[in-house]
Amino acid sequence: MTTKQDSVNVRVQQFDVDDDNDNVESIHESIASIDRPPSQVRNHPLPLPKTYHPFSLHVLALLIPSSIFGVLARLGLQALATYDGQSIFPLAYVQSVGCLIMGFAIPFKGTIGDFYGPLYTAITTGFCGSLTTFSGWQLDVFNSWINAGGAQRGGLRDFMDGLTKTVFTLSISLASISFGTYLAKLVEPCVPRLQPPRRVVRVTITALSILLYAATLPTYFRLSPRFRHQATAALLFAFPGTLTRYILSLKLNPLFSSMPIGTFAANAGGTALLAAFHVLQGISSEPVSPTACSILQGLGDGYCGCLTTISTFAAEIVALQRP
Repeated sequence: MTTKQDSVNVRVQQFDVDDDNDNVESIHESIASIDRPPSQVRNHPLPLPKTYHPFSLHVLALLIPSSIFGVLARLGLQALATYDGQSIFPLAYVQSVGCLIMGFAIPFKGTIGDFYGPLYTAITTGFCGSLTTFSGWQLDVFNSWINAGGAQRGGLRDFMDGLTKTVFTLSISLASISFGTYLAKLVEPCVPRLQPPRRVVRVTITALSILLYAATLPTYFRLSPRFRHQATAALLFAFPGTLTRYILSLKLNPLFSSMPIGTFAANAGGTALLAAFHVLQGISSEPVSPTACSILQGLGDGYCGCLTTISTFAAEIVALQRP
């Protein structure tokens, strides 16, 4: 005979199961929607903003300037932090800055969506995803393990150097995401609600973004060839890399609730491609021409650097950890 207490226990257990299911669904939705433009509009007195499909031309076009500026910021930070006697490897600055901006932007998804939805995707997927790089991190670790720089040290020290870059990158990336989120919550009450841009402004932004990508071709050919290896070749392949990652994220991440498979596929594929390009550059039996070498470097810095990301990877890890 079922007692009243037994009925209460059954209901409590059912509530616990429902709560667990809700948490799993919430985490799944959080991971799957990190790269998506905002689609829900909050109640506020301003005119209702336009919502955008993830593959809207406005969304995709705004990925162009954000990808280009992300690559330039990454290459600039690496050049700035590379010097004799440096205390920390240059990519540490790149990953920390990108993850800090990512962590700061995620809590403002609703606020940015109220203003202009594609701007959120441009900041997170475009700029932060292109600024940080998973493939460059893995190449840096590999070079430490094989002592590519020819440092006077033993095999154990090579292992420790690579391990240090691995642990430090993960630690500073997760810490930067959390710190950025904390800063965003502090300043969010002070951020005003802006009027959504008018249609003519939206169309102008989209057109200028497309023209900016077209401008990468004359930039590559007209500027001095010595800049091709350093930056201009990478600008040609920045947007295709970001677009590939964005598509993989939208198509694959919703398939698995426990693992962001889209980001994993982008990082794994981009790292494999970077390894192949790195090998091709170092082939000694058939010397690579300067033009081919610049293109390979551009594919590595531009396409692979934008295809792979630490900021989204770290944000998804943080989302998995949330109850």
